[in-house]
Amino acid sequence: MSEKIRKVVEAAGGIVWRWKDGTEIAANPAIAGRKTPQEQLDSMEVCVVHRPKYDDWSWPKGKLEQYESHRHAAVREIGEETGVTVALGPYLREVEYPLADEGKKTRHSRDRTVDTKHTLYWMAQPISDADAEHLLDAFGPVHRADVGEINDIKWVPVREVRKVLTHSTDKETLAVFVDRVEEGAATAQNLMIVRHAKAEARKSWTGTDANRPITPKGAAAAFALNRELACYNPTRLVTSPWLRCRETLQVLSWQTERPMEHADALTEDEFAEHPTIAWLTFLDQIKQTLDKRETTAICMHRPVIGGIYDHLRGLCARKPLAKQLIAKSPYMPTGTAVALFIIDTPQGPSIIDIQKVSPIVH
Repeated sequence: MSEKIRKVVEAAGGIVWRWKDGTEIAANPAIAGRKTPQEQLDSMEVCVVHRPKYDDWSWPKGKLEQYESHRHAAVREIGEETGVTVALGPYLREVEYPLADEGKKTRHSRDRTVDTKHTLYWMAQPISDADAEHLLDAFGPVHRADVGEINDIKWVPVREVRKVLTHSTDKETLAVFVDRVEEGAATAQNLMIVRHAKAEARKSWTGTDANRPITPKGAAAAFALNRELACYNPTRLVTSPWLRCRETLQVLSWQTERPMEHADALTEDEFAEHPTIAWLTFLDQIKQTLDKRETTAICMHRPVIGGIYDHLRGLCARKPLAKQLIAKSPYMPTGTAVALFIIDTPQGPSIIDIQKVSPIVH
């Protein structure tokens, strides 16, 4: 008798949060960093959805579509179930339980032979209608869920939502969310390092290195990466002025109607000659990201990324985070990104979360 093949349904979602109307922080979000984590939690509310099929209240989430990443599914499903366009923040956790336990209040199991649902969760914040409009072409379509799937949503203060949630796993995810806020995640800003897509080989290219373009395969990866970067709502696009970096962000710039800023100090030649200036240029980008409270994507070259990583490891809040910034060349694959969630502290910028972002090319 043949052994049954275990089925794993992949899904993704998030805890969508915002500052409560009427609170001091909602009136002036810039002061959030001066508040304690407990004061921040007192000022926050989160979004939960009601599923009539199970008569439960839970975090918005849903299954991955074909050729879709977990992060893209998280943003899409949140939009479909809540009507809110969001940008992903720090990662929370993964949850796994038997498919047969869907809708049950308690759904823990260590049985790895049964069909299972595997869900990844992020923190997520609503973005403005104007920003959502910019992301339409890069992210793709989002259609509201049928009323038979989701028939109600509500915003609940963080301090009160535990008693609203139906499932034990959702309550555990809430605890992780609270831990993240206590770590500083409510004021974290996202700076993404993008390594340019696959370029023509140096040995076969007869032009200048600055004008060496990406290959058709590299262009496909850059195009697919746009969907992933759009999940974080990058509103500032910065790049080395060399062609392969500009080409990597060019379509995203066109799709989102966001201009590209050139950082001359981040070319390979400038870095080789003045590595300290390259780091100070990057550090200034961190400061701008924190001061302006908007997501920045910076496209750079392999050697420059390695040098920048050497400095960034010292900014990581925990040693396991520093280890994610690989110390050995090539540091990260071409046509991929690393999202750094950074908070401002009295000691300077501190990285509290790192997410590796890869495109799905099909």
